[in-house]
Amino acid sequence: MVRSSLFRRLSIVSLVLVMLGYAAAPAFAQLTAVIRGKVVDDKGQPVEGAEVKAEFLGDVNREWTVKTDKKGEYLHAGNAPGPWKITATKDKQVGVNPRINLDLNGITVPPIALGDAKKAAAAGMSAKEIEAANKKQTEMEADFNAAKLAFDSGNFDGAIAGLQKVLVNLPTCAACYISIGDAYNKKNDLANAEASYLKAIQLDPSKPAPYASLATIYNGQKKFDEAGKMGAKANELSEASGGGGDAGSVFNQGVILFNQGKMAEAEVQFAKATKLDPKMPDAWYQLGMSIVAQKGSVTPEAKTAWQEYLKIAPDGKYAQMVKDFIK
Repeated sequence: MVRSSLFRRLSIVSLVLVMLGYAAAPAFAQLTAVIRGKVVDDKGQPVEGAEVKAEFLGDVNREWTVKTDKKGEYLHAGNAPGPWKITATKDKQVGVNPRINLDLNGITVPPIALGDAKKAAAAGMSAKEIEAANKKQTEMEADFNAAKLAFDSGNFDGAIAGLQKVLVNLPTCAACYISIGDAYNKKNDLANAEASYLKAIQLDPSKPAPYASLATIYNGQKKFDEAGKMGAKANELSEASGGGGDAGSVFNQGVILFNQGKMAEAEVQFAKATKLDPKMPDAWYQLGMSIVAQKGSVTPEAKTAWQEYLKIAPDGKYAQMVKDFIK
């Protein structure tokens, strides 16, 4: 009788997960971009430990410095769109990319080859070019910030309209399409949200956010195979960007696998989510559920997971159910 009751509850919980989709609240994409590149020597071999300095070529003082890794590669996120100058140096050897034009999709800078400092031309921009670039950037930032304000205030149609203004000047803005998808998602217009996220992926397949959002949409529609593929891609990209991945994305992937009946795989994802964020109560709860679904009984491992849940959320939505299971 206890086991029958337990699995009735498991079925109910699984149905609720399908209905809710465990959708994370969309986050408005930021008006920043990534600069990445590589430094090589005069033979084309990667240079480790080269100092890479980026300088904004406008009337605002913005710059940063990073070091190349073993592959001679460097990366810096959170850059404002516009013109930049990239200089690489090591052991009195210098290489310069005098100007790159950074948009919201980010940019991979062509390899910078180190050579004699005297041969490193540091070409700049004319005053007219600087003025035009700054004006365009200011307009885009104003439109984007207005769209964000509209989004935050619940005016999702206004947010979409504002972002479409940005797209007039910057049609390849993947971040804009992600935020448009978020706005449509909030309106529960899932068809347009899906189209916007797919467009963002087409423009920049390296961002995990649209894949994660599509995974949530497909999970809610019970398209578990599509949801699984999108969730897995979001996890892969999130891990590749450093930090071992995002706990929310990993957890959502676990929910998708749970709903597919792939309990062992779901357990792996929930366990990973608890490591990435030990204070996520639902990850501990679902970890216990995935273990029980495999074993057919409440095991010590499941009890341990649920006890962690109760420590974090003693009055949580599953608290009483967990107490009953433990008993």
